[in-house]
Amino acid sequence: MHVDLLGPAGRIEALLETPDAPRFAALVLHPHPLLGGTMHSHAAYQIAKGAVLAGGATLRIQFRGVGLSEGTHSGGPGELADARAARLWLAGRFPALPLLVGGMSFGSWIALQLGCGDPEVQGVLAAGLASRTLSLGFLPECPRRVAAIQAAADEFGSVDEVRALMEGPADLRRLAVVEGATHLFLEDLGALRRESRVAWEWLAEPR
Repeated sequence: MHVDLLGPAGRIEALLETPDAPRFAALVLHPHPLLGGTMHSHAAYQIAKGAVLAGGATLRIQFRGVGLSEGTHSGGPGELADARAARLWLAGRFPALPLLVGGMSFGSWIALQLGCGDPEVQGVLAAGLASRTLSLGFLPECPRRVAAIQAAADEFGSVDEVRALMEGPADLRRLAVVEGATHLFLEDLGALRRESRVAWEWLAEPR
């Protein structure tokens, strides 16, 4: 169902999907707004569907200036504030459930910043890590459980680059590679959905 949240720049347009008896709550963030990213982008949709299939109450939002969300794009800080407001709303709606955040490309960068700095977040799903264009140097020190999904031929971040960023204990890091796909996973969106479901299930497990 469509919902309107109150964010720091005004209205945040959002979409909430709730399965029967949800086992976790997930916030999903979309790709770069200036490159056409919205909560309806193919990859964001598949990541959200993976969460629902895994049993998650799933909230997708439009960053400021996208769709019906108010405000203008800020390059990161404002979008992080939007995500934080959505995370607080989601936690208030499902206070008894573990809280997870995830995203695609720019959205994964925002999700990692939010999740790694918030002790209330249990884990982060990061798909399409753009290690060549976005600053991800903080990722190796992230204390949260992180699951990454990377396209084998991602033009904005190689698997080797992401693997180096994802070094860490096996109980805190999980990397899946989608073969034959480029950054937006358009060549195999079904694989992205399947890997997302597995990743959300792993992130939701008790530590």
